[in-house]
This record gives sequence, C-alpha cells and structure tokens, in this order.
Amino acid sequence: MNTMYPERRRALRPRAWLLSVLLTLPLLTSCGGGGSQSNTPPPPVDDTRGGTQTAPAPNRSPQAKKGLSGGQKVAITLAGAAALYYLYNKHKNAKAKQGPEGQYYLSKNGRVYYRDAQHRAHYVTPPPGGIQVPASEAQQYRDFQGYDNRPTGRDLAGVGAE
Repeated sequence: MNTMYPERRRALRPRAWLLSVLLTLPLLTSCGGGGSQSNTPPPPVDDTRGGTQTAPAPNRSPQAKKGLSGGQKVAITLAGAAALYYLYNKHKNAKAKQGPEGQYYLSKNGRVYYRDAQHRAHYVTPPPGGIQVPASEAQQYRDFQGYDNRPTGRDLAGVGAE
C-alpha cells in the first residue's frame, strides 16, 4: 500500500528526475573520446626493430654530368653513422613536409629521427648498402663510422652538442 500523499509524490518526481540526470551526466561526458587532445606527442616508433627501412632509398648511383672533372665523378659510399649524419644534414632544414621527406632531428643519444603527421618520432636507419655521395660532399663525414664502408670511426653520440 502506498501511504504517501499525492501532493508529496508530485513534488518528488522533479527531484528524482534531476538527480537521475545529474548522476548520468559524468558518464555521458566521459565517453567523448576526442574532445580534448593534449599537446604531448605520442611515444616514438622504432622502425629499426622490425627491419623496416624508414629512410627513403636514395639513388644508388649519382648521374655524372658531362664536363665534370675526375674528382667530382668519384662517388664515396657512406654507411652506418656517416650515412645517418648525411641524411640528417640533408633534411635538417626541410620545413614543408612531415614524414620521411620532412625535417630530421638528432636526438641526445645520437639517433636520427623524423616526426609523422601525428608528431610521433620515427627513428631512421641507414640503407643496408649505404648511400652513394659525391666525393666533394662526403669529405665532411670522413671521421664517422661507415665512411667509405669503414667499420671504425665516430658515432653520432654528442654530435648535436657541438
């Protein structure tokens, strides 16, 4: 049996409705998903672990133009740290694009990376066969490991601090 007065029941309905709405409001607002995004980029992606080559494959043999001297026709192979430093210097001022063709950065631990459209860092690996570079451009990399396929030399740790 209902012993409550009808006037009191009518007064409790709006309160019950308001309380129900207030209790479900946090549930509805938390399901938005993409409403607010933070400015922090996602964690880096290390494509080197899966063997995927993230750096674009450069031309293997530069085309020598007619009329160049013998010293300018010589191409030197850069591999390892020398190839990474070459790619970094080649792309460090690129502003127009993101991704493998965009701007490259040198991390504090000596790794080269670029950022994709979601601002994730992708580490760059040198091509397995190295990069053919004209001798005039390659001279600045002669102290680095991989210059002319040498196994010895400097790595990129500490290069950004110079």
